[in-house]
Amino acid sequence: METENTSFSILMFPWLAHGHIFPYLELAKAILKRKNLRIYLCSTPVNFGSIKNFIDKNLLNNSIELVQLHLEPFPELPPHYHTTKNLPSDLNFTLLKAFQTSNSSFSDIISTLKPDLVIYDVFQPWAAKVASSQGIPAVYFSIYGAFLLSFLHHQYTFGKAGFPFPAIHFEDYELKSLEELFEFLEYFLSKIEIEEIVKGLELCDVNFIWIIRFPVGVTITLEEVLPKGFTDRAAERGIVVTGWAPQADILAHPNTGGFMSHCGWSSIMESMYYGVPVIAMPMKLDQPINARMLSAAGSCVEVPGNENEVFKGEEIAKAIKKVFVEESGDGLRRRARELSETMKTEKEQVLDEVADQLWQLCLKNKV
Repeated sequence: METENTSFSILMFPWLAHGHIFPYLELAKAILKRKNLRIYLCSTPVNFGSIKNFIDKNLLNNSIELVQLHLEPFPELPPHYHTTKNLPSDLNFTLLKAFQTSNSSFSDIISTLKPDLVIYDVFQPWAAKVASSQGIPAVYFSIYGAFLLSFLHHQYTFGKAGFPFPAIHFEDYELKSLEELFEFLEYFLSKIEIEEIVKGLELCDVNFIWIIRFPVGVTITLEEVLPKGFTDRAAERGIVVTGWAPQADILAHPNTGGFMSHCGWSSIMESMYYGVPVIAMPMKLDQPINARMLSAAGSCVEVPGNENEVFKGEEIAKAIKKVFVEESGDGLRRRARELSETMKTEKEQVLDEVADQLWQLCLKNKV
């Protein structure tokens, strides 16, 4: 039975990507609003250097403790590369290898902290074995949607035969990219892709905020990648931002009428929560499935892709106009609002149930 004096600790162990760490952090904050717990968030020092400013200081002082994981040294992987953020693509496998050899360090962390529960991510199933060896239960928290997991399980079990929801599928060229699994760790637009997006934006008269990121260590300016004169031509209706931008705040703004996205799961969830229709440009891994799921739900227009993996400016413009100009936009916005209302209505109940289940696991382990 829960009392004011009852307290447990949970060790959260996400993969070394901001797109994984932030969902774990949001889960931590949701649990802490409901239960008397202490959360240990385990990651590398370089990740903490960039995310700690996003954690409320009161939580850091009282409820959330950042626990540093030090990876095995690799000459080609200095500490500032112990994250997928801005990681050069040729070091993806090196980072994963270093991470996979950190199980002994993780075991030491568990021995020291003695948490009541471990919550781990997709790339470290060994974390559950380490926890179990010390008598601690472990739970896998997927940052991917249940639909993707169902689809992949069906593909693994039955092959290409008969997935019961044909609208949710991978194109053949997308499956080819899926095989190159670790491309998803970090993706940057090519100059050709940027030029096609520019073409799409110039073919439709809409206001925009465009966020472009470049790999760390690459010295490049917007003037070098954007077509000549674009920033001047678009100055009165758009801005281009390099690096980070407050995506959730932008989506929450009442004047935001659409969201052009590659459709990572966190972005999809935010678009639904804030009731913003999506112009989908999925690239790889779960993104095509997420885009088609949202299209089937009626709040997304997908830009047609091709085996060259470059979206054409004309198709981008057509998709934008379906959201902002044509009558179809009314239905997309209405459906987006409906999804938002449903999510906001059910959110608290779902999180209550999650917190209760995790609490019961901690309690059971104490008995």
